[in-house]
Parts: sequence; C-alpha cells; structure tokens
Amino acid sequence: MANPSARPQPKNVLGKPLIGCCTDPLTGFYRDGFCRTGAGDVGVHTVCAEMTEDFLAFSRSRGNDLTTPVPEYEFPGLQAGDRWCLCAARWKEAYDAGMAPRVLLAACHISSLEFATLEELSEHAIEE
Repeated sequence: MANPSARPQPKNVLGKPLIGCCTDPLTGFYRDGFCRTGAGDVGVHTVCAEMTEDFLAFSRSRGNDLTTPVPEYEFPGLQAGDRWCLCAARWKEAYDAGMAPRVLLAACHISSLEFATLEELSEHAIEE
C-alpha cells in the first residue's frame, strides 16, 4: 500500500519531474526554489523565467514592480539575470506583448500549460 503522506513528484511542462528554478534569490511561492503551486497560490507562480530589463520594465508598467525589495514577503527585488517563478498569466501577457523573458522548461510546472502552450514557452526556452 502506498504511503498516504507521500506527495507525488510535481511534473514540468515536458511531463518529467520538476527541477528547481533558483535558490539565489530563493524563489517559488513556497520559497523552496521550485515553481510549484498549490492552495493559496492565486497567482499560479509556475513559470521559471530569467529576468531581463525589458521584462522588468514591462511588469512595472503593469503595476507589478519586481525590482523593489519587499522584506515582509521575503522578496529581495530582482535584477536582469535573476531567475524567478513568475505568475503564469503575467508571462503569457508579456508573451502576447512581445516582452516575454526566457524560461527554463524543466523548471516550469505543468500547470503553466493552462495559460501558455508548450510551443509558446519553447520559443523562449533557455538552452541548458
């Protein structure tokens, strides 16, 4: 009999086990380095993206300043080159506007596919 307390391994958009996105800065809704989601994550922070100046400016123009630290939420403020678990809807909005940052597919949770297609994400894939 399976252990009822064992949680299934989250899958990425490629259908394989989810890998970590970033630990410096420590990202993820659960601040564990993984772009996984669950109850309470209304933003669905599932896309592992590498920040660019253009995307950070785009996000700020949409009312979400990702560059200013917010210590009470353990948010360090981001700069170009940082990897971060983005809200899937924000990534798709940036994609539609031609401003999407690159993504690490193996670190993007499968639920990202509810917002963007694998083809859209793959267009911006980081080669690793």
